[in-house]
Amino acid sequence: MKISMRSSRSTGRRRTSAAVALGAVLALTATACGDDGSGAGGDKGAEGSGEGKIVFWDNNGGIRTAVWKEIIADFEKANPGIDVEYVGIAATEYQSKVDTAIQGGGLPDVGGVGAAMLAGFSAQNALEPLDNRLTGSSLNGRVNKDMIESLRAAGGGDGRLYSVPTSANNGVLYYRTDLFDKAGLQAPTTWDAFYTAAEKLTAAGRNEFGYTIRGGSGSIAQALDAMYGQSGITSFWDADKKKTTVNDPRNVEALEKYAALYKKVTPAADVNNDFAKMVAQWDSGTIGMLNHNLGSYQDHVKALGAGTFRGIPQPVGASGKRVQVSNPVDGLGLFKSSRNKEAAWKFIEFATSKEQNSKFNESAGQVPSNTDAAKDAWISKAEPTKLAAEALNDGSTTIVQLPYYLPDWNTISKADNEPNFQKVLLGKTSAKAFLDTVAEQLNEAQAEWNERLGS
Repeated sequence: MKISMRSSRSTGRRRTSAAVALGAVLALTATACGDDGSGAGGDKGAEGSGEGKIVFWDNNGGIRTAVWKEIIADFEKANPGIDVEYVGIAATEYQSKVDTAIQGGGLPDVGGVGAAMLAGFSAQNALEPLDNRLTGSSLNGRVNKDMIESLRAAGGGDGRLYSVPTSANNGVLYYRTDLFDKAGLQAPTTWDAFYTAAEKLTAAGRNEFGYTIRGGSGSIAQALDAMYGQSGITSFWDADKKKTTVNDPRNVEALEKYAALYKKVTPAADVNNDFAKMVAQWDSGTIGMLNHNLGSYQDHVKALGAGTFRGIPQPVGASGKRVQVSNPVDGLGLFKSSRNKEAAWKFIEFATSKEQNSKFNESAGQVPSNTDAAKDAWISKAEPTKLAAEALNDGSTTIVQLPYYLPDWNTISKADNEPNFQKVLLGKTSAKAFLDTVAEQLNEAQAEWNERLGS
């Protein structure tokens, strides 16, 4: 095993979404018109002998390096004819490095490919479709169907699977059990219980608040989760996939209620808080509830102690059903330019097998994609992960798939509208006006996408 790490420092990094989006659209258009299936730059790659060297790019280098080194060592022991070169790349740098390699060459055989970046890579024809490989492998029937659907939906609209899921970093509602017990409150398993607790636990004069709301970077995804969770709407688009449901009156009503929490039962600082500030604030104060994900669980344990809080799935709505927007799903993709696809696929299959997938997710604190791994003993010791896995596997949760495939999605859901959401919190813009603006942008982006696909 050869190990290398790439610097996480930015070296003149700049946003290249417009160029990538254009390339993606052109690639999709070519595919729709019947191109030859070549990879980026016309490189089809090759199956290879199933042995030799393969290169693996980790999309969370530094954070997950140790566990990947263990998995690679196990793989090489089981497959002595294959040598894996590990390259760890910081999450903030990964997408730009892959985009550069797609245009200029030097792609790995295997790399981390999560939902948010999947469309850009697949649309540039850089990824190998994996449907047939998965169906014919030992993984068939053993990978979480919702995670597969999330990655399939994010792949650019052609219905193919370009990444095998490894994990889901599910949304979690953390709440302070000590504060709930003292106030005689029930667990916030329903939205009604959530709002009751948020109000009852607030004593602003004593700097005590029922909830902390995310108003800074990353606020839109959290707001969407709250909206769809309350409204019970289960699709992001109408039946014709031309108009978004974002500004459906039920979602407008839900956002009005959610945004009204700001400063009433939340700290005033929340309007500018990203996840790091929000998590630190919850860990250091006397705030009743926090929406985040599994990734912050260990931070809460260190700050508060395991006996003072719980992490549960998002509340259920009035119908008794849980609806949430697509949870971040990570996965492994096989790059089309690989000269040793057979060996690369062996690595993907091995890394997502029960034992290895369990090992990876125990280290990451996330939900395993392998349904057998999701039953392992360590999950019962990490309650938020256990409950999240059960919610994803027992059919109790409906996932609303976000349109990661749209080239404009990141701009619409971040730069364009995070400042506008702050205006909603501050009472300067209505929830309806905000959502109408978001919907108009989304509908335009979807229309352009449908036009390119000839829909």
